[in-house]
Amino acid sequence: MLTKEQNELLCRVEGAAPMGQLARRHWLPVCMAEEVPERDGKPVRARLLGEDLVVFRDSNDRLGVLGEHCLHRRASLVFGRNEECGLRCLYHGWKFDVEGNVVDMPSEAPGAPQRLGKTTKAYPAREGGGFIWVWMGPKDQMREFEPPAWAPKPGIRYAIVKMHAACNWAQVLEGSIDSAHSSSLHSTNMPSAEVEGSTATGSAWLRPSTDKAPRMQFEATSYGFRYAAIRKPIRDPETHQYVRTTLYIAPFTCLIPPNDQYNLAQMLIPIDDVNTMFYWIAWHPDPKKGIPQEAWRKFCAATVGVDLDSNYRKIRNLENDYRQDRVAMKKGDWTGIDGIPTQDMAMWESMGPISDRSQDHPGSSDLAVAQFRRMMVAAAKKMQDGGPALGTTDPHTPQIELASFEGVVPNTTDWRELGIANNKKVEA
Repeated sequence: MLTKEQNELLCRVEGAAPMGQLARRHWLPVCMAEEVPERDGKPVRARLLGEDLVVFRDSNDRLGVLGEHCLHRRASLVFGRNEECGLRCLYHGWKFDVEGNVVDMPSEAPGAPQRLGKTTKAYPAREGGGFIWVWMGPKDQMREFEPPAWAPKPGIRYAIVKMHAACNWAQVLEGSIDSAHSSSLHSTNMPSAEVEGSTATGSAWLRPSTDKAPRMQFEATSYGFRYAAIRKPIRDPETHQYVRTTLYIAPFTCLIPPNDQYNLAQMLIPIDDVNTMFYWIAWHPDPKKGIPQEAWRKFCAATVGVDLDSNYRKIRNLENDYRQDRVAMKKGDWTGIDGIPTQDMAMWESMGPISDRSQDHPGSSDLAVAQFRRMMVAAAKKMQDGGPALGTTDPHTPQIELASFEGVVPNTTDWRELGIANNKKVEA
């Protein structure tokens, strides 16, 4: 349970808000790379931490992330012409390069760009792991870009789901690190079965337990924390335990328990105070495993044009009760809502744009949620007091191989030894 003041500190990200300033000290995904696939292609509208942005790839394949509105008269550059190494506003033809320099001003006297030396808001950008990443913090504090956990080296197969969530980032992230809810909310998509571990089929993830009340164990780490949800398995419940580990990589990334075909990561990125972009990545280093992009989106009921509009907003949403099927519920479907992400969003968005955590009544299964709140409120206060942002004290920390774990193991097994190689450098 948080006070109203602590809740505001945790949730607010716009302007000078400490949590937003903390976020700006990290590389953030601004869009998927597939949204800007070609040089001189269509500019893409984006929004991060309350700022409207435009993303484009110029004639030389350089990435640009600019403030959306033209420096001249505030028209949107999303409608601009992307040509000849710059983005040109349609209104009066002012043209901007990827660094924000005004390189042409046809509505002004010749030589005006050189004479006036005007620049617009521009942020450094990098590409990696299927995303375009942006640095929105002070440039003198810019950290070296490191590949994400699902793409530490080339050749790893991954698939990405992108979906808008109409609520604050923190309640979305709390859902991602909450292992207990999967036994209830997702029980139709994750049914119990006599299997060795989570087993992916084309329509479900079979799990080896009927236990809905996991025991939680927690460990703080240099990157955030990890924890285990421990349940009784269907087979050999007296001698074995079913363990699912989740990793929280501060501030916005979670590695959630995998299945036998692919690993899973989520990024919960604040669009502004009351909107979040939800990214769900499935990947595997073995090219014989993994899941194709379109199959992943179909499994998650997150296909653009079918489940989502062109802005990645849900067709099934709070206004239409997520098209919940009560007839299907009577026949055994737990939620009557299609797709694991939409089931989650029905819960998150129903809490309101910013959940009032002073009204919560947490239980023992909320250990990770409580630790997340405590850690991030403390980090925001430290940021507010001028201290370093969480996870930035050593910008040259080597890339660490991180992985979550899911499986049935003997009772004597220490879960801390499962699925992670601490301090192990990933080979380039």
